[in-house]
Amino acid sequence: MKHPRLFPVRLAAGAAAALAVFGLAAPGLADSAENSVSLSLRDTFPIGSNGLCEAQILSPEPGAGLFDRRYAVICRDSAAPVGTLWVVKPKAGDSPGPARFLGEGHGCGSDAAARQAALPGLAAVERLTCKRDGSILATDLLIAGRAGRTFAASGLTAYSKALELGLASLASDEVVPGTVEIPLTSTTDAIAFARQQAEAIAGDQALSEAYRRSNAGNFAEASEFFAASAAALAGPGAAEAQLNEALQQSNLGNFAEGRRLFALTRPAAASSPLLARLQRNYEGMDALNQRQPARALAILDTPPAVEFADNDLARSLTIGPALAGQLASESGRITSEYSLSLTPLERARLLDGQHAYLKATALRQLGRTDEATGFLRAANAAFGEVRGGRVVSVAWLRAQVLGELAEVAEREGRPAEAEGLHRSAITLLQATYPGTPVLGSAKAQLAGFYARAGRRDDALGLYRGIIGDAEGRALPSLRGVMTPYFALLTEGGAAGSDAAADLFAASQLLQRPGLAQTQAALARELSEGTDEAAQLFRTATNLGRGIEQLRIALLELESLPEAETRQATQIAERRTRLEQLQAQQSEVLTRLAAYPRYRAVSGAGIALSDLQAILTEGEAYVKLVTLEREAYVVYATRDSARVWRTDASPKQIESMVNQIRDSIAVVEGGQVLTYPFDIAAARQLYVKLFAPVADDLPKARHVVFEPDGAMLKLPINLLVTDDASVAAYEARMKVKDADEYDFRGTKWLGRQTQVSTAVAAAAFRDVRASRPSDGKRAYLGLGENAPIGNATPGAARTRAALEAGEKCLWSPNIWARPVKATELREAAARFSSGTQVLTGAAFTDTAIQALPDLSEFRILHFATHGLVTAPQPECPPRPALLTSFDASAGSDGLLSFGEIFDLRIDADLVILSACDTAGTATVGATREAGVTSGGEFALDGLVRAFVGAGGRTVLASHWPVPDDFDATGRLVSGLFAEDGRSTAEALRASQEALMDSAETSHPFYWSAFAVVGDGAAKLAR
Repeated sequence: MKHPRLFPVRLAAGAAAALAVFGLAAPGLADSAENSVSLSLRDTFPIGSNGLCEAQILSPEPGAGLFDRRYAVICRDSAAPVGTLWVVKPKAGDSPGPARFLGEGHGCGSDAAARQAALPGLAAVERLTCKRDGSILATDLLIAGRAGRTFAASGLTAYSKALELGLASLASDEVVPGTVEIPLTSTTDAIAFARQQAEAIAGDQALSEAYRRSNAGNFAEASEFFAASAAALAGPGAAEAQLNEALQQSNLGNFAEGRRLFALTRPAAASSPLLARLQRNYEGMDALNQRQPARALAILDTPPAVEFADNDLARSLTIGPALAGQLASESGRITSEYSLSLTPLERARLLDGQHAYLKATALRQLGRTDEATGFLRAANAAFGEVRGGRVVSVAWLRAQVLGELAEVAEREGRPAEAEGLHRSAITLLQATYPGTPVLGSAKAQLAGFYARAGRRDDALGLYRGIIGDAEGRALPSLRGVMTPYFALLTEGGAAGSDAAADLFAASQLLQRPGLAQTQAALARELSEGTDEAAQLFRTATNLGRGIEQLRIALLELESLPEAETRQATQIAERRTRLEQLQAQQSEVLTRLAAYPRYRAVSGAGIALSDLQAILTEGEAYVKLVTLEREAYVVYATRDSARVWRTDASPKQIESMVNQIRDSIAVVEGGQVLTYPFDIAAARQLYVKLFAPVADDLPKARHVVFEPDGAMLKLPINLLVTDDASVAAYEARMKVKDADEYDFRGTKWLGRQTQVSTAVAAAAFRDVRASRPSDGKRAYLGLGENAPIGNATPGAARTRAALEAGEKCLWSPNIWARPVKATELREAAARFSSGTQVLTGAAFTDTAIQALPDLSEFRILHFATHGLVTAPQPECPPRPALLTSFDASAGSDGLLSFGEIFDLRIDADLVILSACDTAGTATVGATREAGVTSGGEFALDGLVRAFVGAGGRTVLASHWPVPDDFDATGRLVSGLFAEDGRSTAEALRASQEALMDSAETSHPFYWSAFAVVGDGAAKLAR
């Protein structure tokens, strides 16, 4: 059964907002005219002939004449209108000037040579460049006259071709052909572009985009958009966005954050029947996500906090007098300010259908399947009643209900009916959400049915089709429904290369929630930049938005009766525009792939054969995949591959990992304590994970490990590869006064084998293929922040804010214990020249961001505390590296996640010799630091930020690194003891020296650091 947490309901107002913004009105209404109809009678028309831009009619201006018209210029690579077109009839003797179209306060100038250049339909056009007083943003303005009308266009300079073609089309009363190029704007225009993007994304458009992503199963992306909407909107709109943000956090496993957000929305929900339904349903989903069906049922059995005055009429979709008055007083966001959106009654009916479906799910989980069936049928009926079942935005939910009914039929012994219902769900989604996670999920449910029915070949064929259709794109919502496929591939024990390749391909679709969240947060940072990569990324994102909206509009047209005859011209036009947009998007993505910042936010997969081709002799790639109840390992060398199911469940693996971690480092009373290492558990975990290759793994020269689940928080170099080591230690402990912390002689996996960590197979391929740094300088060391005394500006600002009631700032005390810079100076001394060390007052966040030669250093080394938790559990996370304060007001003594990603570095190696930069974090840190479900792991966050900034390989610590016995200083300086070694070999050799010393042989002292990236790359000198 597919879990309901994957399918939050969509209020159709969001869809209407997107349609209104992009001019893709519902067929048969605003945009039903054919191409041959005069442009003056059309609400939208294409600008140019390559499908990038179009014009959309706007409401008349105050005082406009009867025949005056105004249009927004919408381009698919911008999230907001890029210009405006006008047709006005001046009064006798009047000649409208710039103030008529731009308002007062603009200064305009022109190039005399281009001032009167003609356009099709216009003999002469006045071309002006205008700026508002005090603004840096320039606007192009075109004004021309013809047949007693004034035609004008204004907008961003980068879109001048769109302005020209739009103006010419209005003057000619037909679409003038031409090509609008995708602009890569200058710095000034990029600022305007970014500001427009932020403004649009912060309002209703972000809300509709969030719903679209949520309905398609892209929950981490949806969460980002819902959060932006919640921050920007007001009233019921803000509550709606915040409710959805709460549900996305629950879907991603961040239940504490979800509870906090749900509590904030309850007052608003108590005043609106629609919000009340939404709140009840979503809190029921949250309970189901937490495997609490009884609590979910209790929530769902509670009547909404407020109801329609005519509740019986609401259920029958009839508007009575009292309800009509109530609807008139509702806000535009909830009652629909767009004429094409569903009515509040229709949305209420859809929410009631979802309510019935959720009750069925809770009842089934409680074993009350007979009662559940009735609610499933009631849900299906409710969805079918609204507009004849043609509401595209709930097609995913209708398909979900059909899938549930199919499972009922299967359980009751009606396999033919079950298969038919599954196929109906797939057909519905193929028409409405092709290529999305929800379609893949529906197909996986049918494949699971085949597997249970003994139809092995049918099941395998369908599963492989799902993976092939995904084309390497991550579909994390499939994680719960792919278990039968993995079981089929490994039935009978360890399997060979073919099964390994199939399972490897499938595993890359099951992106863990933390990685999805990290990529979404990094994507947000990238979209707000002003360089070429940011502009290309915005272009790709918004082209994708335009493709999706155009596809839905085309689908709606094609579903109309007699569509091929009555709307044939418009259908053909939209098909052509869709093909053009898809071609443009492919071109942009190809150009984007050259940028490390983009590769850090993309999640494409690769074939196992392609991965094997880049492995060298003596290397092994080991990938762990954790599902809900089972875990699998893919083991690949250059010449062979195999896969097996581990001899421990994910829950058992987590228990062993926690047991081992608790024997390494525990924070108690603000101090880091270590205990005798649990060597027996380290041996047991090694066997449970790697039994089929237990003898081969230590023989590998270089092991690249891609962790999942609990293994994200434990380096594998401390696993024990033989029983003799355990027996020898236990025998020594029987001797009087034995040293429990002496683990010399233990055969750790990391003793002879070099170990790297990969966050993803594609990421490993990219870093292995990347060119070495072009930096001219060898080493930059940064650390030992200056403590903030009472008189410093940083302390004054921080203490003043805390005294004023601000709870989400770090206490000044965290700056009080800086990491000593000894290791930085020792490392710098290993180089003959080209080094720099910044400490104390010079080591500030603003100074690092302003360094003009930051990209010239081949090695960056941070010796400072890493903050991967929130200051308080109720606070938003701010993962960062601790720095000194600058005197400027913009300095906060922290180099944040976003600031790191925005750095421009060109480093072969980034060393994070900091406190817990790759280790455990609070639930609050999950959202921005990039951790898995429940908020336990921070490996992906700061590390990926540095990779996105231009770092190839990152050396990061899994727990607070020790100062005792100068262990960390010895470890880091040992990295540079010899020339010509690879990064992983240099670390292994340095660790081995600590392993062989009685005082530092405990893994606490030598095992914390993980090489994230390609450890086989030469350590830059």
